Amino acid sequence: MKKGSMRPMRKGFVAVAGACLMLSAPLFAQSATTTTAKPAALATAPSPSADQILNRYLEAAGGRAAWQKLTSRVSRGSIDVPSINMSGTIEVYEKAPNRVLVVVAMAGAQFRQGFDGAAGWSDDPQNGLREQAGQELAEARRDADFYRPLNLRSLYAKFTVRGTERIRDRDAYLIEATAPEGGEPDKFYFDAQTGLLLRMASRRHGPEDSAEFQEDFEDFHEVDGVKLPFTIHQSGGQALVTIRISEARHNVPIDDSQFARPAVQ
Repeated sequence: MKKGSMRPMRKGFVAVAGACLMLSAPLFAQSATTTTAKPAALATAPSPSADQILNRYLEAAGGRAAWQKLTSRVSRGSIDVPSINMSGTIEVYEKAPNRVLVVVAMAGAQFRQGFDGAAGWSDDPQNGLREQAGQELAEARRDADFYRPLNLRSLYAKFTVRGTERIRDRDAYLIEATAPEGGEPDKFYFDAQTGLLLRMASRRHGPEDSAEFQEDFEDFHEVDGVKLPFTIHQSGGQALVTIRISEARHNVPIDDSQFARPAVQ
């Protein structure tokens, strides 16, 4: 596992989710969040405020100073979809303040999704090249924020603490975040002990419909003073996608043209 000069996997790493959703129709379907009874101590203790949880998350992820030293990231790894017995590679290019490109190679085909700072687009063998619009574009814009742990308060209009839930073997504070354009709130689950983001659940929009989508974050490593997950599980319906990051580098020169929508052939 290579760990060069780099920045954390966004939270959320939600930009990768869009590319993975293109891989298989079952991924764009209902997902469920598993919860269990809360331990007595957490069940009776008052939850911290949204500001307290978000401040702790930023510090757990490395802190403001460490993030502000970073301007780009290139990460590479593997992607597996067991339900359709397929695997491949994934590359993610990110650049401040809000540019991202995800490239997935699988079964001899390439799937790409990008945001160039203003416009979002996707390109895959089934649907071809298309531009994003409406709520799908708004989601892509939030996903592309390079400094997301620093900027969560400006990306959402309202935060509501909904208490605690059990995520795998961890207790987590649940915050519902409402976007400026409205709609169902995104759900963030922050580890009650470490402050790190364990799960994000949201309704994601495509060109014709929307569906529930979930990401679970594991295997955190400290790199260049920041914490990032090297394993991400994405789920929808009965499908599960697992992304394992093997290499990531920060402050790599990336030309803005790399994020631009490809020319129509």
